Amino acid sequence: MSAPRITLYGRTGCHLCEEARTVIVAVCAELGESFTEVDIDTDPALQQRFSDEVPVTFVDGRQHDFWRVDPQRLRSALRA
Repeated sequence: MSAPRITLYGRTGCHLCEEARTVIVAVCAELGESFTEVDIDTDPALQQRFSDEVPVTFVDGRQHDFWRVDPQRLRSALRA
C-alpha cells in the first residue's frame, strides 16, 4: 500500500476532530485511500501553528481544510 495521502492534525478530546475522522475514514474506505493522524499537542511547533484551527486536513502535502471536512470536497481532492 502506498503512503497515506491525507494527514489529519487534531487533538485528543476534540469533538470536531472526531467528526472529521469519521468523514475521512468513510471517504478513505470508499476510495481505497489511507490517512495518518497527528496529535498537535505532542509537538509545540504544531500546537502553535494549528492551535485554533483543529482539525486541519492536508491532502498530498497541501492544506485542504480546517474545522470541518466536507466529504464531497475531500473526494474531489483525492480524485484530482
